[in-house]
Amino acid sequence: MVARGCIGSVNGGIKKEIGSAGIALACSSDKEGVQLDDVGNSTVLMPLIVAAAAAAASAKASSASSSIIANGDLANLSTPTRPRRHRRHLPFKGMPCLLSSFGCVCLLFFAFNASIYFVLNERLNEKQLRLEVSDAAHLDRPKIVIFAAPRPFASGKPSLVDARQDAAVRSWLALSPDVSVVLFGQHPSIFVFARSLGPRAVVDSSIDFTFMGIPFFHSMVARSHTFHSGVSVLMDAETILLPDFLSVLYYAQTVKQDWFIIAKPHYVSYLPLQLVGTRKHWFQKDGEMVDVDKLQEYLIKKQNYSHGERLIMAWNKGVAPLHAGIIPPFLYGEGLHNKWLANEVLSSDFRIVIDSSMVLSSIYPESFGQLASNLTTITDNEEEINWRRSGNLQLSALYGSLSFPQTNLLNKPLKVVKCFSKYYLVDQLKGTIYFSQVSVGLKTYSNYAPKNFLLVSRIMYLWRYKQLDVCLKNKDASDMYQFSPMMLNESTPQKSSELQLPWSLESLLRLIADKDNSVVLAVAGDNYKDMLMSWVCRLRHLAVKNFLVCALDSEIYHFSILQGLPVFKDPLAPSNITFNDCHFGTECFQRVTKVKSRIVLQILRLGYNVLMSDVDVYWFSNPLPHLLSFGPATLVAQSDEYNETVPINLPRRLNSGFYFARSDSATIAAMDMVVRHALSSNLSEQPSFYDVLCGEGGANRVNSDKCREPSTNVTVVFLDRNLYPNGAYKHLWEEQDVKASCLKLGCVVLHNNWINGRKNKLERQMSSGLWEYDPSSRMCLQQWHNVTK
Repeated sequence: MVARGCIGSVNGGIKKEIGSAGIALACSSDKEGVQLDDVGNSTVLMPLIVAAAAAAASAKASSASSSIIANGDLANLSTPTRPRRHRRHLPFKGMPCLLSSFGCVCLLFFAFNASIYFVLNERLNEKQLRLEVSDAAHLDRPKIVIFAAPRPFASGKPSLVDARQDAAVRSWLALSPDVSVVLFGQHPSIFVFARSLGPRAVVDSSIDFTFMGIPFFHSMVARSHTFHSGVSVLMDAETILLPDFLSVLYYAQTVKQDWFIIAKPHYVSYLPLQLVGTRKHWFQKDGEMVDVDKLQEYLIKKQNYSHGERLIMAWNKGVAPLHAGIIPPFLYGEGLHNKWLANEVLSSDFRIVIDSSMVLSSIYPESFGQLASNLTTITDNEEEINWRRSGNLQLSALYGSLSFPQTNLLNKPLKVVKCFSKYYLVDQLKGTIYFSQVSVGLKTYSNYAPKNFLLVSRIMYLWRYKQLDVCLKNKDASDMYQFSPMMLNESTPQKSSELQLPWSLESLLRLIADKDNSVVLAVAGDNYKDMLMSWVCRLRHLAVKNFLVCALDSEIYHFSILQGLPVFKDPLAPSNITFNDCHFGTECFQRVTKVKSRIVLQILRLGYNVLMSDVDVYWFSNPLPHLLSFGPATLVAQSDEYNETVPINLPRRLNSGFYFARSDSATIAAMDMVVRHALSSNLSEQPSFYDVLCGEGGANRVNSDKCREPSTNVTVVFLDRNLYPNGAYKHLWEEQDVKASCLKLGCVVLHNNWINGRKNKLERQMSSGLWEYDPSSRMCLQQWHNVTK
């Protein structure tokens, strides 16, 4: 249908002002009419309606009700003035003009009603949006906890990392009073930094760390689940957040489903801005305040995403778990763990996964402009980086959906985009658009208008959908970051056979020895890996960091590396160690124990005191201060005597599973004699200790608790059994509450010996409550593990 016509001429064009709001509509007076298509859309009508809506919105903001001039596009629709030519009037020539004028009136009437509807609809949408924001931001505003693991701060001149971390954490706290920060770390500088930020920033060191102080990613995630927060955020400690971060989180709350958000930070090579104190405003170096809205728009438009593994992850408390299965012990900050977790959440399909990279203007700044000249850079040793990242790579191949070749890797997260100041979710695989409201949650935005809509409403709905579709296509074309499911290269090793620490035994000793040059040594094989970890976790709880592990086989060596332990492999260790039959009295036990004394002697010769502790010795407190008090040329050992009425230094009652030896010439000579004797014996090393140091049959006994080796003048002191009880003393392991009974007695340690079989030993220790490790999650047990999630 074509309608042509005009009413009244104003400067060669047709103009009619409608309403006191001054809405200006125009139609052409030349032969180009207004063409309507089948659904009522118009190539000319739509600009008219848009202009009308814009004018009405502007009129609302103005206190005057004067006429508003239409935008520039409308001026192009008018026809230049032409001089009139006198024509001879013919009969009925006015009828077409009358009809065309009537058509124009009808068209204008239709446009007027449509524009009124459009304006009212937009005002209704604005009101609804305000209600949604109000509901999300105030009525149901969640408590947000941001978790991060900053690197230790430099003690001297600040580094670039220090500056980035300081700016980042302060930007998080400046977002809202509802935001708090938890920093995972052990270094004293992190505690000092947290105190400078106020009460909303705390340090949590009750997670698992490697012996180098690197936090474990799986422990960080597990700890975050125990906090009472509506939203948990896990992110890099050097990424700055801007206010639109809260807008995205509040929008996600309207989805009414459990969700998981990911976002790639924006990379900025030069950021000459400062967030002074705890204020919410950014300032340039000249003191001028920065318009944060413009900064956010610039970053989103620029889309220069940071390189590497940095990824912001956030999720609501919800009911659904994040993913199926467990998280392996990734080393935090060493690659793959962020994408691995996002991949598992996506493939598990328990939650809606939302990629908000296009609407979230976070910043990773490379430098801070002129400030950079006053900052130092930190570089890590390449060999250390390689083994840490190799471990993460192997774990990613061994755990999760990637370990199954049939895994469906076609899932993609929903993309959140912003069009016309509103957020929409886009399923790029299905081509579906979703919108969300507080009252109804997530709904599909269809390209078919609801049947109960009136004609004008249907036309407006379809037009708005087309406008939205154009906006979304433009956003998609400009999107520079696409999250893709994690794929492993075919050359990725499925086993950690080539994984090894870059340190020799001498290097490890320099790293871990305490101020007294003392170390704690454990010797273990793969058959005792869970008991080893329980022993390690107990020492970690006691803040004993100067321990190291001698691995008897490749399996325990690689396991210990992935668990963050300082481990070395003995190249002379026996290779045929059985899994279940290597307990006391077996041939396997005899061969293994001889390794222990030989390694102790090696470490003593390197200049370090050694506390040798079997992994079945449970520590109630750190015994080193007490053991060091015995002085040089003294070997202090546990007594294996269980009879309370006889001396504790009777023959063959020296327990070589717990003793302390100093690195002095006399003790080294005595230990050398023990090792030589054990090598020529068909028994374990334990009889060699007693026969060499105390003499066969106890010839060198002194009183009821000592021995003295005559050639070296080394004194052997048997420890008080109330403080260092063996597994048969006072039947402590048979008590109903073993821990309480031992603490009442004053125990420093308790040995889980005098029992046959690895399995029986494990069951006794686990059932007694003296167990510190969860093999299923590969984490040390913490007090917060009892917190209901």
